[in-house]
Amino acid sequence: MVSNSEKYTEKKARRSLSEEKRHSIAGYLFVSPFFILFAIFGLFPMLFSFYLAFFKWNGLGEMTYNGINNFTIIFNDPIFWKSIYNTVIIGLLGTVPQLIVAFLLAYALNSQVLRFKNTFRVAIFMPYVTSIVAVAILFSIIFNNQSFGLVNSFLGIFGVEPIVFTQSEWGAKIAIAAMIFWRWVGYNTIIYLAGMQSISNDLYEAAKIDGATLTQQLRYITLPMLKPFVLFTVFMGTIGSLQIFTEPLIFFGGNLREEGITVVAYLYRDAFENNFFGTASAVAIVLFVIIMVFSVINLLVTNRLGRGKARKA
Repeated sequence: MVSNSEKYTEKKARRSLSEEKRHSIAGYLFVSPFFILFAIFGLFPMLFSFYLAFFKWNGLGEMTYNGINNFTIIFNDPIFWKSIYNTVIIGLLGTVPQLIVAFLLAYALNSQVLRFKNTFRVAIFMPYVTSIVAVAILFSIIFNNQSFGLVNSFLGIFGVEPIVFTQSEWGAKIAIAAMIFWRWVGYNTIIYLAGMQSISNDLYEAAKIDGATLTQQLRYITLPMLKPFVLFTVFMGTIGSLQIFTEPLIFFGGNLREEGITVVAYLYRDAFENNFFGTASAVAIVLFVIIMVFSVINLLVTNRLGRGKARKA
């Protein structure tokens, strides 16, 4: 026979368990808004885009199953391949010089001899917080097709004929790459600067005592210690360059030309100008695969560099 004390203990245990459940439910409720919003605005569009890639749809009418024809259409479109070519070239022109200059700027800002460091840091970071539309409009004026444009005026001093940037194969790419360079160089400078400031001064002091030159300190201390920061900026720069959209759209005034159309701009034109949502979704999937391939390449290169350093050590 169960005594009253045992009944009380069992009842208390059940109450305690229910309190634990209530706490668990409260915790799930607190974190649920993120997952709900992600499911609505992130997961659902991705899954629907994948589903839509196999259908023919103009955005309003009935959806018709189209199999892999959407992929066949874009793979047979020379403008699609041109957009991939433009994306890679603009990405290289806008990212590689940007990372090099960002590193040099960070090194200068981290120098002990530089004065008014905070002022320079704010000035360098300002382009990142500037509206991308304002940046694109400003550079559209700088790279104006007319002879009174800033770049054409400068080239005119050396007797160069005015360049029609919006119709020039390399002129358009250089103008768009210049926008990307100007906007992101400050962001990467701050990241490199944060990395340099995390390096202990004891390492530099020990190197100076051993007679290491400034170049040797840079090569054997700064660069190896900054490796995680460099890899991060390269990784983010690669993904960002594959998603270039606003700069060419505003530079061409909405009339996307072959000289500067990127993959995302091609996707936008198919979906919201031509109402070919099926092929646009197919482009989105191809772009996703391209980004994954570049990410894997970055990861393999990173691991290879890491193993190389480990063997040397």
